[in-house]
Amino acid sequence: MPKVGMQPIRRRQLIDATLSTINEVGINDATIAQIARRAGVSTGIISHYFKDKNGLLEATMRDVTRQLRDAVAARLKPLANGTTEARLCAIVEGNFDETQVHNAAMKAWLDFWSSSMHQPQLNRLERVSSGRLFPRWPQNSAAKYRAIKRAWRHMG
Repeated sequence: MPKVGMQPIRRRQLIDATLSTINEVGINDATIAQIARRAGVSTGIISHYFKDKNGLLEATMRDVTRQLRDAVAARLKPLANGTTEARLCAIVEGNFDETQVHNAAMKAWLDFWSSSMHQPQLNRLERVSSGRLFPRWPQNSAAKYRAIKRAWRHMG
């Protein structure tokens, strides 16, 4: 019988171990056994909380994406009536938040993006994450180009 209140602690422990393992060996070479060993738990615990490696990878990237979203939102919140330049700078600063620029997070992002092209579960997460980060982004390529051009003009 699991101890009450252990789930959030175990999930955090396993996500941190996953990031460390990805940093060391990459997403494709990371195994459940390596992650479990790093976290000091059995492989069965990973299966209990995440079902399989893909479930753990998805949870890890959801966590990193949430940290990114929180970092950007915290910088945008005081700029509700700010200029386009100030809001764009806040978005850029949020993307370079300390939660995003350490080796493990950067390697996880790069591995995630490359793996999402080949793994349907990660591809779906990448599409959802991008949609949340850019909710009102124009779908048309020409419109995207014009939006970026306007933003750069505002930045001076």
